[in-house]
Amino acid sequence: MIYTEMDMERLVLDNGFMPFFSCGIAGFSIEDQTPARLWFSRDEDGPWEWKGPVIREGHCAYGKIFDKKAGYVSLDWLPDLMNYRRSKHYAKDDDTAALDDIVLQTIMSEGSATVKELRRLLGFARGRGRRKADYPADDMPETGKISLEPILTRLMMGLRIVIADFEYNIDRHGNPYGWGVARYALPEALYGIRRAQCTPEESYEKILSHLEKLLPDGPQARIKRLVG
Repeated sequence: MIYTEMDMERLVLDNGFMPFFSCGIAGFSIEDQTPARLWFSRDEDGPWEWKGPVIREGHCAYGKIFDKKAGYVSLDWLPDLMNYRRSKHYAKDDDTAALDDIVLQTIMSEGSATVKELRRLLGFARGRGRRKADYPADDMPETGKISLEPILTRLMMGLRIVIADFEYNIDRHGNPYGWGVARYALPEALYGIRRAQCTPEESYEKILSHLEKLLPDGPQARIKRLVG
């Protein structure tokens, strides 16, 4: 069971992959392994508060990478997951893919960005700074008609970006409060260039075999959904 930040990180490193929320495979998530008193607590820190610190330790990557839901992958397994996921297409058409690429290129050029920063940079937030004349999103709609959330989710599922950290508002006593705001970055910006020395298909089989051995009683359909 998870009682400390170190317990949570060790669970990820030992398993290689770990969904944050229950995923339909008994016991295979941070939520399943956390006592109820720590999962949501006003008095004690728990997994929600430890998400950022575990990311900052630099031993595992985090994002919506398991069936569009959040979770961790260890750096040992990140190259294979990237290798496989980047061979897939998550956009439904060319226009969607082009929009995804604009957001990806914006994050790449900035180094990292929050949703609020992306809205300003892409011109989605009216009256909040000006775009450069040659910016690729220069002819995009000005209002919030385009939601960034599904774009960011597709980019995370494809391991094009991950969550680099969570940022919190600070009260007058210097204490963080509220829900953390995700900051997005490319895996290469955080962990350097990591390549699997095999084909995407071979990476898929390696991951699937690992999870099947790790979860011998887990429904295969669920396991395959986690692999993607």
